[in-house]
Amino acid sequence: MTSLDPALASRPHLSVRTVCVDAPGRLHLGFLDPAGSLGRAFGSLGLVIDGFTTEVELAAASSDRMTGDTPAAQAELDRAGAFLQLLRERSGRHAPLSLRLRQVLPPHAGFGSGTQLACAIGRAFATWHGLDLSTATLAQWLGRGLRSGVGIAGFDAGGLLVDGGPGTDGLPAPLLSRVAFPAAWRIVVAQDPSHRGLSGSAEKKALAALPPLPQASAADICHQVLMRILPGAASAAFAPFAAGVHRMQQLLGEHFAPAQGGAFTSPAVGRLMQWIAEANRDAKAGPSAAIGQSSWGPTGFAIVPSQARAEALVEAARAAGQVDAHLMLRIVSGRNHAATVCKVSSDPRID
Repeated sequence: MTSLDPALASRPHLSVRTVCVDAPGRLHLGFLDPAGSLGRAFGSLGLVIDGFTTEVELAAASSDRMTGDTPAAQAELDRAGAFLQLLRERSGRHAPLSLRLRQVLPPHAGFGSGTQLACAIGRAFATWHGLDLSTATLAQWLGRGLRSGVGIAGFDAGGLLVDGGPGTDGLPAPLLSRVAFPAAWRIVVAQDPSHRGLSGSAEKKALAALPPLPQASAADICHQVLMRILPGAASAAFAPFAAGVHRMQQLLGEHFAPAQGGAFTSPAVGRLMQWIAEANRDAKAGPSAAIGQSSWGPTGFAIVPSQARAEALVEAARAAGQVDAHLMLRIVSGRNHAATVCKVSSDPRID
């Protein structure tokens, strides 16, 4: 009689052999009040997008094994292994596993790569072991969501999100608002592979060196979010949405400029975004593209009201010589649904 694989013997749900998770990237459109002028720091506005994902696969194994399907995924194996170890320490589950990183988000580029990798591995681990754990708890175990909670909320819900900043309980920031992003709107994403945004200790040091964002500026940002950006998205009214994003990004770009060398981390992305802003402004109606930088960059974005407008914008920018050769441009949609989780089982009655 063949002995049972020790990996299977330690599991409460023997029927599930493999769990796959597809976690979406997000754009961080800005903090509401990074200085906490009313006592609660940060708070964030974020948008979950299609076209950029982290995909992981967790399966039973006779001994631990980790693989990456791409060079970028292979570069994340150490971090993935650290996440897996933390999950084992917190859960007490130590069965050997095979962890495969099929695809990862670009690191330190404004897509929330670390949080999505953590949430994807955490959800796969919890599902494989049959553990009823929230995404917020998994993120807390893995040290994510210390400032922004939109990546964690986006993993669960998608859409255009506002969080209230982290509290004192150690959990990620609470989700305050979730609005479905209009299906027709598109985002032109401009990536600069030659630059990386701040993260880790460098990010902490940069934040500590900046003067506090004035309360009046924080109030202005909150007003833009509450009375322009959210209602604009909720009613598919592009003009107020674009005006609100423009003002929010202007205030934050000026504030963070000393730490990142200007309003944009990447000069090439900054030049392109400035050209888009100037080429698409109506003296009466205001901006017809919502431009900005995600988090510390270097990724920039231009949100426009249609696929046709996005394609025309990219074509015009290239024709005008505004797209540096090393920049990568993609047109994507907003994503209004959560990360996807699939379970492959040995019992066809179980999905």
